[in-house]
Amino acid sequence: MHNFLDPAILFFLLGLMAGMFKSNLEIPPQISRFLSLYLLMALGLKGGFALAASGIGGTVALSLGCAVLLAVVVPLAGHALLRRFLSGYDAAALAAAYGSVSAVTFITATQFLDNQGIAYGGHMAAAMALMESPAIVIAVLFANRLRREADARLVASGGTAALAAHGGPSSHGGIGAILRESLTDGAQLVLLGSLAIGMITGDAGKEAMQPFSGGLFKGMLALFLLDMGLLAARSMAGIRGRSPWLLAYGVVAPPVHAVLALGLAMAAGLGVGDGALLMVLAASASYIAVPAAVRMAIPEANPSLYIGMALAVTFPVNVLLGIPLYTQAAAHMLS
Repeated sequence: MHNFLDPAILFFLLGLMAGMFKSNLEIPPQISRFLSLYLLMALGLKGGFALAASGIGGTVALSLGCAVLLAVVVPLAGHALLRRFLSGYDAAALAAAYGSVSAVTFITATQFLDNQGIAYGGHMAAAMALMESPAIVIAVLFANRLRREADARLVASGGTAALAAHGGPSSHGGIGAILRESLTDGAQLVLLGSLAIGMITGDAGKEAMQPFSGGLFKGMLALFLLDMGLLAARSMAGIRGRSPWLLAYGVVAPPVHAVLALGLAMAAGLGVGDGALLMVLAASASYIAVPAAVRMAIPEANPSLYIGMALAVTFPVNVLLGIPLYTQAAAHMLS
C-alpha cells in the first residue's frame, strides 16, 4: 500500500487513467527524451558517488556476474516457451524484450529503496547496463537461424535460382553492428559516463552536483512516470485480442525471473538492496533499447507485440506491485 501512496507512482496512475480515457494530456517527445537522459545521468552519478565511498570489492564482481548470467538464461528460457505459441521471429523479439532490462523500472526501484531506507550498491547501475545487450544478440542469432532455414527450403524446392529470385541470402544487421549500436547508444554512454564521473569526483562531485543528482530526482521521476502512464495506456491496442497465454506470460514471467534472481543473490551472498535490484532487473522488460535494435535486426517481428507487452502489461505490473513484493522477498531471504 505504501508504494501506491508514493507521489511518483500516483503520477504514473494519473497518466495511465488519462491515456485510457483518451485525454489530450501529453508530454512533448523532446521533454520526454530530456527526462530520460536526466534520470540516467542522475542515477549514474549517484551510483558513482556510492562506489567512490565504498570501493570495488568481491561483492561487486559477484553482482555483475549474476546480472550477466541472468541476461543469458532469461532470453533462452523465454524463447523456448514463447516459440510454442508465437512465430519464430515474434518469439525471438519478445524473448529479447524480456531478457533485456527497463531503466525506468530500475530507477523507480532505487527510489523505492531510498524511501524505505534500504542501502544498495552503486555498481548495480553498471549491472543494468551489462544486462541490456546479451538478449538482443541472442534474439538476432535465433532470427538468423530462421532465415538460413528459410533459404535452405528455397534452395531445396527451386534451386539457387529460386533463392536469387527471392533476393539472395537473407541478412539483417549483423551481430557486430548490433553490439556497436548498443555500446554507443546515447543512453548507455550517459549512464556509464556519469557512473565513471561520479567515481572520479567522489564526495566533492556529490556536493557540487546538488541538487541536480539529489533533490530534483523525485520530481523529475514523477513527471517521467506520468509520461510512461500515458504511453502504457496507448500501447494497449497492440496487445488487444492476443492469446490469453501470451498475456499470462507478461504477468507471470516477471516474478518467475525475479525468483531466479533471488536464488542467485542468495548463492552469491548479496545484500538486501542489491538482491532486490537484481530481482527488479530480471523481472523487467525493455521497451526502449530492444525495440530500437530489433526493428533493424528483426524486421519480420511485429513491433506492436513486443512493445505492447513490455510497456502495457509488464511495466505497470512491476511498478505497481512487483517492486514492493520483490523488495519484501529480498528482505525476508537475504537479511
